[in-house]
Amino acid sequence: MKTSYIADMTKGNETRHLVKFAIPMLIGNVFQQFYNIINTIVVGKYVGEEALAGVGSVGSWTFLFFSMCVGLALGAGIIVAHSFGAGNEQQIKKTIGNSIYIIGGMGILMSVLGVVLAEPILNFMAVPEETLPYALVYMRILCGGTLWVAGYNGISAILRSLGDTKTPLIFLVISNILNIVLVMLFVLKFDMGVSGVAWATVISQAFATIGSILFALKVNPYLKLEKEHFKINKIIFKQCMRIGIPIGFQNSLIAISLIALQGVVNSFGTVVMVAFTTTGRIEQIIQQPFSSMGAAMSTFTGQNLGVGNVERVKRAFKKAMWMVIVFSLCSVTIFMFAGEWIMGCFVNNPEAIVMGATALRITGIFYIALGAIYVSRGVLNGAGDGGFALMNGVVEVFGRIVFSLLLVRIPIIGAWGLWGTTGLTWFITGIAGMHRYLKGKWKKIEL
Repeated sequence: MKTSYIADMTKGNETRHLVKFAIPMLIGNVFQQFYNIINTIVVGKYVGEEALAGVGSVGSWTFLFFSMCVGLALGAGIIVAHSFGAGNEQQIKKTIGNSIYIIGGMGILMSVLGVVLAEPILNFMAVPEETLPYALVYMRILCGGTLWVAGYNGISAILRSLGDTKTPLIFLVISNILNIVLVMLFVLKFDMGVSGVAWATVISQAFATIGSILFALKVNPYLKLEKEHFKINKIIFKQCMRIGIPIGFQNSLIAISLIALQGVVNSFGTVVMVAFTTTGRIEQIIQQPFSSMGAAMSTFTGQNLGVGNVERVKRAFKKAMWMVIVFSLCSVTIFMFAGEWIMGCFVNNPEAIVMGATALRITGIFYIALGAIYVSRGVLNGAGDGGFALMNGVVEVFGRIVFSLLLVRIPIIGAWGLWGTTGLTWFITGIAGMHRYLKGKWKKIEL
């Protein structure tokens, strides 16, 4: 099948394929982070610092509820990529049909659990009393919309595995613009506070999911399914679970490590919470080129291993690493000279601005390691290396818990240990990913 919405990455220049795949993803991810930034600015400047701290304190928990859905979506996408590389059209369609049950079911389950468990979780986290009401409202609404997160990630993973980054980009950009409009309307016009921010996010996610599915049904021939493709296939179910669950647990473990770190952050009070939340939002932007390149490597690896071309994957890995190294050096240079100005765009508190600017310089030292995480993870996940996914999650849990408990207790370091923990965790996780890649087990994995 040939269409402008499908890309065969098994032939042609590796760098061109990676860049062509990554750029639309990067644009979409930057737009997504842009609306996160708008949310942060609106909450921080128009609702209050307590509200911003409350919203920041639940970010890791919402990621935890989203993570299993994202993992299963990526698992289905990896199987589709391998089947595409092997030229197995029927396997692609059966995987898409079965993934609806897997991803949709998990989305519903996580939506219910997120709403029911929100209050007990926040009480367990000892969220400060002045920020608790904001955190509770935000978490319940956002987690209640997990089904839409599952849906969008599911259709996006499938389309990207076929080389289509345009459709997810189109609807992500439109939904982000919708989100910004709704945030302004709900917060500034209707004075809905953090609940307005949360509802704007959920509505825009629902639009992105429904829009992507309807559009893909029209333009992508692989989504033209028949009744037989929706029959439950035990082999495909097992494949999706074998690949997707470890990736989901990897993301869950990362979320747990972030939750543990957030608990330490909360113990330092509102100013540190605001600085940490803001630097986290800024670094989410920095991670987008890495994330986009990692996703490109995952699809590239899946398609090329489908035809057994290991050497092509190795060449692409080297080229991707050079690209993330260059970007890392440019990013840390910007923070060295413009850290205070960047922080000032988000918050008004002078103490939080100075703290955040210094923190960005601390973590910036470790950006190359961060890039190595995404590129190595892209190859290993694309190869279906479930063992690495679990190992990766364990390393991040170990790093964030151990480093945070040790560093913040050193008097000369104190709260700066929070950002030191982030950087050192990136470092050891990057080393682990590179070691796993160089060990070469991923070359021999069969789905």
